[in-house]
Formats: sequence, C-alpha cells, structure tokens
Amino acid sequence: MHPEAADAEPHDTTPVPAGPPSEREAWERSAPTPPPASDAGHDDAAARDGGPGRATSDAGAGRATSGTGTDARETAAEGAGTAVLTADANGTDDREGLDDQDGTGTQDGSDPDQAASDAPVPAARDKFLLALLGARTLALGATRNDRLWGWLGPALVAVLAGVLRLWRLGHPHELVFDETYYVKDAWSLLGLGYEGTWPDNPNPAFESGEVNSYLSDPSYVVHPQLGKWMIAAGMWLGGADSSFFWRLSTALVGIAAVFLVARVARRLFASTAMGVIAGGLMAIDGEAIVHSRTSLLDNFLMFWALVAFWCILRDREQSRRRLAEKCGAIVDAGGVIGKYGPRLGWRWWRFAAAVSLGFACGIKWSGLYFLAVFALLSVLWDASARRKVGVKRWWEDTFVVDAIPAALVMLPTALVAYVASWFSWFRADNSYMRNWAVENPGQGPQWLPEALRSFWEYHVSMWNFHTGLVSDHPYKSEAYTWIVQWRPTSFYYQSYDGGTGTCGQDRCVEAITSLGNPLLWWLGALALVATIALLVRFKDWRATAVLSGFVAGWVPWLVVTDRTIFTFYSIAFTPWVVLAVVYVMAVAVERTEGRVVARAWTRTAIAVVLALIVAVSVYFFPIWTGMQVPYDFWHQHMWLQSWI
Repeated sequence: MHPEAADAEPHDTTPVPAGPPSEREAWERSAPTPPPASDAGHDDAAARDGGPGRATSDAGAGRATSGTGTDARETAAEGAGTAVLTADANGTDDREGLDDQDGTGTQDGSDPDQAASDAPVPAARDKFLLALLGARTLALGATRNDRLWGWLGPALVAVLAGVLRLWRLGHPHELVFDETYYVKDAWSLLGLGYEGTWPDNPNPAFESGEVNSYLSDPSYVVHPQLGKWMIAAGMWLGGADSSFFWRLSTALVGIAAVFLVARVARRLFASTAMGVIAGGLMAIDGEAIVHSRTSLLDNFLMFWALVAFWCILRDREQSRRRLAEKCGAIVDAGGVIGKYGPRLGWRWWRFAAAVSLGFACGIKWSGLYFLAVFALLSVLWDASARRKVGVKRWWEDTFVVDAIPAALVMLPTALVAYVASWFSWFRADNSYMRNWAVENPGQGPQWLPEALRSFWEYHVSMWNFHTGLVSDHPYKSEAYTWIVQWRPTSFYYQSYDGGTGTCGQDRCVEAITSLGNPLLWWLGALALVATIALLVRFKDWRATAVLSGFVAGWVPWLVVTDRTIFTFYSIAFTPWVVLAVVYVMAVAVERTEGRVVARAWTRTAIAVVLALIVAVSVYFFPIWTGMQVPYDFWHQHMWLQSWI
C-alpha cells in the first residue's frame, strides 16, 4: 500500500482547503510569507488524526493565534477557528481560515480582511503540526466541556455495558459451550500451575460444587495459557463453585473494551460524540454481550488486539508531534528539510503495542495476524509523515529510521511477551511435554536450551493439531458469511416442556446465541464497502485504520477451507465493525459542514439508525442472555433458517 493511502486527508484532492465557502474565502484572502523551509514538500492538505484526549498549549493548535490574538485553544472553545497554514506537494502554502460561528467575520466583529492581514504567521512547528495531525485533532479537547465528556461519555457507556454484562451473569449455572474446556483448565491451572486432566464426565460434579476432582496428570491443550489465567483470576477472587466468578473476568474485559472503543473512536474521528456513539454500539451488540457473559478465549483476544490498536494510534500522534518539533526547530534555525529526516527516539506506545500483541498471541495464535497488520500499518504511517514534512528520500528514510527499528523492537518484544505468558508451564516440571527434551536427547533444535527445546516441540504438536483439525459440527460456518452473521453459534439451549418452565406457556426455552445485533452487522457490511470506497476516493487514513481490523481479524480466515471454524470467531474484529459504521456516520457529518439543512438531515438520519439498532438489541437481549421465554417468542427471533 502506498503510504499516502494509509494516511491521507479525505478532502485533499485540491490545494484549496475543502470546507464551507467562508473557509475558502479566507484562504484566498491570506497569502502569508512562507518560513525558510517552504520547500518542505508537504502534502496538499493536513491529515486528520484521532488526536490526544485534549490539546495542550504545546500540542494543541500550537502557538498560532486568531486575528484577535486569542490563544488557539480558547478560539476553538468559542467556536472560532484560527488561520492555519499548510503546504502543497509542490512546496506552495495554503491558508485555511476558520471564521466565527456565523461565518461572517472575526470573533470580535472586526473587519475580516484587516484581521487576516494582521494575523501573525505561525511558527514552522505549528505548520508541521497542522500538516501532520490536522485542525480537527488539534482542537479536540480544547474546551473544558469536551474534555469532561471525553472521559464521562465513555464512562457512561461502560456503565451501561456493565449492567448488560453483569446482570444475572451466573445464569445458567452450567458450563456453556467451550466453557467445558476453558473454565476447568483455568481452575486446574490455578491449583496445579498447569492444565490437569479430569475424570470422565466431570461437568455435573463441577457444576454442583465438587470442583477439585482434577488429576495431577497434565492435559494436552492446544491454546496458550494467558486466556485461561485471565479466567482463573475471577475464580481466584470468588472460587470455582460460583458460575458468576467463572465469567467475571470476561465480563470485566468486555466492559473495558466498550470504554476503550469509545476512546479509540474519539481519537480516530476527532469527535467526542462519535466516540460515545461507538462505545454505545459496542455496549449493546449481541456478539460483545454474549462473549462478555461466557468464558471463552476469543473475548480476551479481541481485548488485547484493541489495546494494541489504541497504542498504535497514540504512537502515531506522539511520533508526529516529535517530528513536527524537530523539523520545526530545523526550519526556524534557517535550515531546510533535506534528503533525510530526524530520528524520533524511543517510542513507548509502539513498545506497549508490541507487548499487547504478544499477549494477544498468548490468548490464541490468531493474534499473529494483528501483529503483522498493525506493525505494517504503523510503519506506513511513519512513511507518510516523513513524506508530508518534505523529506526528499522519505521511503529510504522510513526504512532505515522507522521500519528496521520497529521490527527490532516489536517482533522481539511480542515474542518475549508471548513466551512470558507461559511462565507457569516453565515453572511446573509436570507440565505437558515440559521434559520432552530430557526424554528425547538429540532431537529438536539443539541450539536451544532444554526447556525451550521442549517448548518448541510442544508448539510443533499444537501446530499439527490446528492445521489438521477437520471435524464436522452443526454450527460450523464459512468465514465469508461472518460479516452478515449468517450462521451464528448456539452456545446454550434448554427446553422446558409440559408446563415445567416458568414462562407461563406449555413450552419454554432458554437460549444463548452468539448472534451480533443483526441491523448493526448488516449495516457494518455496507459500511465496510463504503469504507473501501472512501479509501480509494479520498485516501483517508482513517479508512485504512478501520480496515486494518478486518484485515487482521477476518481476512485470514477467508482462505481457510480445510478446517472447522465458527462465526463466533468474529468477536475478534467486532470493534472494527462498529468503527466502520461510525466512520461512515462521521464522514457524512463532515461532508455537510457549512450546510445547515443538510447537516440537520444527516444528524436526524443517524439518530433514527441508532434508535433502530437500540430497539433491535432490546428485542434480542433475551436470546443473548439465556432468559426463559416461550418457544414461540424464541422462534420469532430466528429470522433466518440458518440461525436455528
């Protein structure tokens, strides 16, 4: 992918700033003198970033002031923008003037032409910040109210998520679907330090409270240990005899994911409102609710991938601020940006992303897809930033200064984090295949120590299992159907006939179906197409960011044709389904800027869509949570024959 496609502004098709007529008029009025490095070779328009939670005096709109001398943050707080300077690809400068609220003059009512001529030229650092991050991002959090809602909004939707996930969390008091593996493995892991075997038919005894019947013999498991340790944390708090504590960890992770989606969307779209909408949609989606109420591994995989995504967004912003500072210092000192750009130093957010991705792999190996995609995306953003500030040999500079260090940091860090997640396997001598190297001298990679040789061989065995897994299952599905939830997975179904139920009908049922909110997912499928179109049309970096989750969490499964897979794997990319829907909403609002009637209709349409999604979630909530309902009620929710 060309770096411009990974990081371009959606409205950068001409050097004149896109926006309402007042902005274009202000641009035409102002023709400031460029700084010494006017040949910096910026792109046509400033790219928008999700930005920080708030704009600070050093990192907001920089030191640029409005025509009245007001600080840029105060100007944004009062609805008046500041004239911002960018440079096009040929080195010419563009000024984008954001007028007052009614678009007729400056904030204090003075003559706009006089104000434009009196406005000081922004420092080079500020121009670079605007080119690299964009005015929307730099204005994010500029007001006290926006900063408040930047945290309060996500917190409120997280509270909603908590109610939906913790209410009757212990029902049913049975091991649901693959909980039969992961809950018991987690409990024996807590007791033995490794997954132990269980006697025949252990579930009834376990569910009745006889939870310590595991044996000392190690069990052969084919997924890493971290997810089971996270499940075990809940049982460490309240014991294994409570199904509430079987599922507490996954519920808390699901709640945290809702909060994080809201914060990610706020930064990605530079809009607190869109962040809250995204968090709200994640809070009420069926896939997210079911997985947050069932102790499977996939919810933890989604969580660590989402944490990593948050980290690379933060790294993108932080690295661009550093680049703006260093390039601005060069230009202000009378220098020019030459063939190569400055180094950006140690990047803690990228390091944190690598740790998170290592943990994602420590849940399931499919975390490797997220590692590959997010690492590549991060480097593409670096390339675009260097190109945007005018580095002449930006591709070479990116490879040497960004790509190689990124590989040398992210890959070993992720590997160390992954291996560390197996700490108890190394510590317990009775772990499965722990002593394989001792028992098989001369076999395996001889350059590895015995413990790592055994570890390697165990992974070879796991790989052979996964690549050879072919077994029929009534709820297996093809990956291309996941985006429309064609064949959802039934986690639990219990029928009460002959009036034995409590629903007031002759036949009652309890069901837990891992089905996403149908309207949200069907809109998500359309939004996916729209996101691809917007990427092609506008080269919008936000579209690339949204698509990265689909590429990592879904696309690899599309080529899997020889093993059994399930729709519930789609929880891994559920946050990006939500982000795709919200991205289309954000673009629709942005494209109506300056057109009052069009924007009102757009907001009304969004409100109607959101209301319908909420209504569908209310309708399906009993089917997601195992509430006892009449059979006919359940059957009415099976809109497609493939859902049964």
